[in-house]
Amino acid sequence: MDYFLIALTIVIPLIADLNVKGTYKKYLKVKNSNKLTGQEVARQILDKHGLQNVYVVETSGYLSDHYDPKRKVVRLSKAVYEGETVASIAIAAHECGHAIQDKEGYMYMRFRSFIFPMVNIATSISYYIILIGILLQILDLLYLGIAFTMLGLIFQIVTLPVEFNASKRAKDELDSLHIVKSDEAKGVKKVLRSAALTYVAGVLASAIQILRLVLIARNND
Repeated sequence: MDYFLIALTIVIPLIADLNVKGTYKKYLKVKNSNKLTGQEVARQILDKHGLQNVYVVETSGYLSDHYDPKRKVVRLSKAVYEGETVASIAIAAHECGHAIQDKEGYMYMRFRSFIFPMVNIATSISYYIILIGILLQILDLLYLGIAFTMLGLIFQIVTLPVEFNASKRAKDELDSLHIVKSDEAKGVKKVLRSAALTYVAGVLASAIQILRLVLIARNND
């Protein structure tokens, strides 16, 4: 049973990662009809919502695109920033969705930002506590480590509506600005859906890992 659970925690995220990379690679080759780059699309969406104070900059890395709420910057990888593809505009629009959430004070984003410092500390020390609990056969310490790990799972669960909402906003913005045609909209949907599935996979993997730790604790009880 233990080996099966370990395999699941590895296989589920791996499948999701292969899916998002495959979908991204496919639509990175499909040009959008308006020949707009990710940067241009991002700028249009941000300006529409009065977010002229939010900068759009190029960042290094592969699929490293993100919105920085502290510095009010949408960071796009080179392929997205310069690309005139369906994948580029989908991802750029998604990150702008986060910027709009930030402006509107989207509840789940605010809650995620609020719990992040606590979760970051708890998860960074959780496995040390669990390891010590197992080695020294201290069940209370083991359960404390599991509780800290569960905070990380809660953070991941809260992240799901943030990501799903950003993707919905992205599709709505691309449609309202008439940036994509009907056939391109299908590609945008696939890119955003595959990206969202990586977060779902992360939640499932974390939940299975916690289940495994609980079973270990019960066996040591």
